[in-house]
Amino acid sequence: MNRTPGHPGAGVTVRDMTLDDVPAVSALEQRLFPVDAWPLQMFLDELSQPETRRYLVAQGSDGIVGYAGLMCIEPIADVQTIAVVPEYEGRGIGTTLLTALIDEARRRRAADVLLEVRADNPRAQQLYVRFGFEQIHVRPRYYRDGVDALIMRLQLAGTSGSTGAPNPHNANPEAADPQEGPQP
Repeated sequence: MNRTPGHPGAGVTVRDMTLDDVPAVSALEQRLFPVDAWPLQMFLDELSQPETRRYLVAQGSDGIVGYAGLMCIEPIADVQTIAVVPEYEGRGIGTTLLTALIDEARRRRAADVLLEVRADNPRAQQLYVRFGFEQIHVRPRYYRDGVDALIMRLQLAGTSGSTGAPNPHNANPEAADPQEGPQP
């Protein structure tokens, strides 16, 4: 089992998502994003492309409590989804998941990491800004309920090693975790 470094909080581990995790992740997706939820098949399709994708889950004593995914086609990496159940927010899980995705983008030699975040989700936006993301564009009415998407970018070119982002070992455990909608 491939574990990802990080300290998401007591009793929570982050690991690679497996096919066995997809039903639970899909159920969380439906719960967290009822308007914009990915269909179960989309997760299966994403996991079938390990040459350009990496998906993670955060698992607690209650089961899967968060998940995240990255697509990387050099030179661009794109955060496909990242979510933490509300009961587990504020424990550093979102920070750990995002750190792992950025580290994976570096490993795959991406120059930039892009993501879309709902304009009405300041908690996630604050997390991304802490990591050095900057807003570069707005997609009006991107989400099915009419909310704009903010396009954010983290430039990795010219850097090496771990992210310049907050270290999850040093992160404030009460810091914001994202609960951001997936990108269709």
